[in-house]
Amino acid sequence: MLAGDSASGLQQTTSHKVVLPFYVFAAASFLISCALLLLNTDIITQHYFNPKTLAITHLMALGWGTMIILGASHQLLPVLIEGKLDSYLLALLSFIFAAAGIPLLVTGFYLFNTGLILQTGAILVNASVICYFLNVIGSIVESKKYNIHAFFIATASLWLFTTTFFGLLLVFNFSRSWLPENSIEYLSIHAHMGLAGWFLLLIIGVASRLIPMFLISKYSSSVTLWWIFALINIALFAFIILKTSGAYPNLYYSPFLLVLIALVLFGIYNYRAYRTRIRKHVDEQMKISLLSVAMLLLPLLCLIVVIYFIREDSKPTIVLLYGFCIFFGWITALIIGMTFKTLPFIIWNKVYHTRAMGKTPAPKELFSENLFKVMGLLYLTGFILFVAGILILNDLLLKAGAAILLASAILYVINVVKTVFHRVKE
Repeated sequence: MLAGDSASGLQQTTSHKVVLPFYVFAAASFLISCALLLLNTDIITQHYFNPKTLAITHLMALGWGTMIILGASHQLLPVLIEGKLDSYLLALLSFIFAAAGIPLLVTGFYLFNTGLILQTGAILVNASVICYFLNVIGSIVESKKYNIHAFFIATASLWLFTTTFFGLLLVFNFSRSWLPENSIEYLSIHAHMGLAGWFLLLIIGVASRLIPMFLISKYSSSVTLWWIFALINIALFAFIILKTSGAYPNLYYSPFLLVLIALVLFGIYNYRAYRTRIRKHVDEQMKISLLSVAMLLLPLLCLIVVIYFIREDSKPTIVLLYGFCIFFGWITALIIGMTFKTLPFIIWNKVYHTRAMGKTPAPKELFSENLFKVMGLLYLTGFILFVAGILILNDLLLKAGAAILLASAILYVINVVKTVFHRVKE
């Protein structure tokens, strides 16, 4: 246990050398994504299948969301399975391939160079994901702890590979016609395999362990988590089958009502953990992380509106709102909250684990809480303004929202750098 944070329950089983590069790369990706959003607010008035939107979306999905989740899961996987990470080499290769592939992929989309740049980036990203998948499966098999959290993370990593491999096919389909239809026809399948199969499953699997841990709550319900696991996977398989079969176009997205039920169950799970917590004071990081659970209802509401209530000519705008609420809303809120619950712990162990137990700072003292509060306020303000700008197609609101989001990203990076480069004060 850690001094000043004995409730965390985390064990130091993965070297900081494996984990930190993912955090640093993710922070840079978030900053660049917000800058690109500010420079390209006009994408809101265009169809969602355009180079700038594809570039920003993939930088947020891979460079920001996936990279920080890969880094955190290399640290947290041993906690979830009560074992050790199977291979540091695979973890290092996963970072190297992703760090080389993501910039190429994003550049290829931004310039819409569908040849060597985009294809090489896609291949490298897939190589990274394969290394990660093999590491996850190897770690779980070695631990022999097949709990519900292990099933969540193993299944999520399989969906991640399915997503990136299908994305690879789509990239080559631009020039070689590997698939029966145009690449744009498969975008929704590719996107939702990543959103529901990778992000949602993994985040719920990890958060269902971490949120009670950080709240110091003994609440746990494997039955509820198994129901959530089943509902999300059934919904995703049903969506893929309906979409690829071409039958019942009006029912394509109906399976995601099952996802809505799963999210309600997850909300109840977190509420019960919150109600039975021992730690009555909830810090700012946990508040934003808990808020992210509620923010997930926004993209689901967009999806329901797209399916049942909106005219065909207005759908591209709502689809953009849907994507923005997922990547700049739900995923970002969760990450900026959990970054400063996990990263300070990693650095604390790096700096102080060899020192005799005495007067050492608590992990929360390794970053600036005041800076975090300002960042959180700017983030929420920028998010709300940008959403309003999308809804009424107002460029001034879009610019203001994007500028404030960029300011919050700058503060996030400053705080990450402050934490990563913490040194012992003699």
